[in-house]
Amino acid sequence: MKKIPAFVKNKYFITSLAFAVYFLFLDDLDIITIINQKRKLSKLQDQRDLLADDLKETKNTLRRLRNINYLEAYARSQKFFKKDDEEIFVITFEEKKEK
Repeated sequence: MKKIPAFVKNKYFITSLAFAVYFLFLDDLDIITIINQKRKLSKLQDQRDLLADDLKETKNTLRRLRNINYLEAYARSQKFFKKDDEEIFVITFEEKKEK
């Protein structure tokens, strides 16, 4: 029969182990919650960076729209505006769904 080590029988070791398990896994701020919150924070920071880039692009477009030549080109290419004497044809391709 194997002997149990003396430090495992120690009441301070058992108490410390119980507190460690409680604080690592059972508390409101356990290790799993902290890891999940750090992942969410990372995703939110990435999203913030993407939105900041979009904001820069929008501000740049808005600044360029003050020029009348760019305004006309933007309206024709992005918003499909047309002059009175012309027609615009928009061709779109649909992807075939495989079964």
